[in-house]
Amino acid sequence: MSASVPNPGQPGGPLVAGPRDPEHDPAASYALEPAYVEALLARVLATSGESREVRSPLDGAPLAHVPQSSEADVAEAFARARRAQEKWARTSLEHRKAVLLRLHDLILERQEEVLDLIVLESGKARKHAFDEPLHVALTARYYARTLHHHLGTTRMPGVIPALTRVDVNRVPKGVVGIISPWNYPFTMALCDGLAAVAAGNAVVAKPDAQTMLSALLGAELLEQAGFPEDLWQVVAGPGSRTGTQIIERADYICFTGSTATGKLVAQGCAERLIGCSLELGGKNPMLVLADADVEKAAEGAVRAAFSNAGQLCVSIERLYVADAVYDRFVERFVARTEAMTLGATLEWGNDMGTLISQSQLDTTLAHVEDAVAKGAVVRTGGRARPDLGPFFFEPTILEGVTPEMTCFGNETFGPVVSIYRFHDEAEAVARANDGEYGLNAAIYSRDGHRARALARQVKAGTVNINEAFGATFASIAAPMGGMRSSGMGRRQGAEGIVRYTESQSVATQRLMRLAPMLGMSDQTYATLMTGSLKLLKKLGRA
Repeated sequence: MSASVPNPGQPGGPLVAGPRDPEHDPAASYALEPAYVEALLARVLATSGESREVRSPLDGAPLAHVPQSSEADVAEAFARARRAQEKWARTSLEHRKAVLLRLHDLILERQEEVLDLIVLESGKARKHAFDEPLHVALTARYYARTLHHHLGTTRMPGVIPALTRVDVNRVPKGVVGIISPWNYPFTMALCDGLAAVAAGNAVVAKPDAQTMLSALLGAELLEQAGFPEDLWQVVAGPGSRTGTQIIERADYICFTGSTATGKLVAQGCAERLIGCSLELGGKNPMLVLADADVEKAAEGAVRAAFSNAGQLCVSIERLYVADAVYDRFVERFVARTEAMTLGATLEWGNDMGTLISQSQLDTTLAHVEDAVAKGAVVRTGGRARPDLGPFFFEPTILEGVTPEMTCFGNETFGPVVSIYRFHDEAEAVARANDGEYGLNAAIYSRDGHRARALARQVKAGTVNINEAFGATFASIAAPMGGMRSSGMGRRQGAEGIVRYTESQSVATQRLMRLAPMLGMSDQTYATLMTGSLKLLKKLGRA
């Protein structure tokens, strides 16, 4: 694996002041303009007087002190959001469409700035940061172009043909609480909320404390695109406090994070009888079938396992490879992994960046050390790399992982993948379905028809054929979410916007009332209706 050291030259975007002190610290990276940070932080509704320091995982240096919201601030955020939502819900779908399309253009225009901020806060490689503005722009455009299809009033058959008209409206729920994670700080802060405001709701957002700035830049872009000032409120604070306060006030909750926390969110929503969608953990499998193109599968496995240093909900952590290609695949997978360029920098050219925190590094290291102590073999990687960054860990491939090892069934959420040999496809599917999760899977095969048939047997909300994860995630018209302990509900597609609405049926009755009339008795009316039901069945009426 080749390493990239931070470049003390010109940074990529306008928000970066330059190297901190490369003369005295060769590993120094970049600082943010104080005025830029101050402008972003002004978007947090916070009057508590408390703050939380945020440091860059690139070099551990401070980025900002984020003000923390009090319970009164959260209440005020909801009050502002509700006032804004009442007006916003009356805007036309055409107006919302125009605003979404302006957002699409703004994100692409300010892409370099977005990328700089994402990399500074999360430590990911720039090419993986690029996935985020791309995904948000795709989301904005998709819902702009499909608003009428998803939200327009639809006609349904009435009980009496021609005499009963039924219209079904989609009514916004009100104020949606968005609790987003740190691993994709720009797209996860925005993509779910975009569908919510497109449906006529307001949003109160609580981004993760480690990556507030990327989320705040997103809020700025929303306002510049033309969304009303108070429609999108941002609060800050620990999930146990601020997240709970959001659940106590919202009309719907969208949460992305761990399964353990997701269960607590679901309990809080159940007590208030409000809906929620939860995208949670995964221990995602990839199947490499006997007829797979080995080179393509090895390339896909590198992206599947090591994108964003494995800190990706749909990341592959289990690889099942057919006997016939196992040795060739492992050879090519190891070679491609060892050829990766590692670096904690803002520049393009790195294949993998750093983990985000000491906690993530500790978990990753503990999983690898436990596996090795119990007999697993490290084919490549397996070491922390403090020479590259404080939380850097090499991309790691393990063989011989067994059920008593921690990483066998528990999500690592780091650059670690276990590889297994299988003898027949039924066995591979059964092993892929082991455990409690069911978020994402991948299958590599030259026979697309057979692979799609096999995909139906895999218990996962998304399955990618001859691709790691991007084919489903970037196809915004397709729903994305998990089965079993990987969550409930879906983002993207029709389900991704309809979840933020209530269906309202409006029936208009003409001429004939649904009760006896013209002097007929109740019995005569019952006989008439019974005959009508039999006739409608013969006519094929639903």
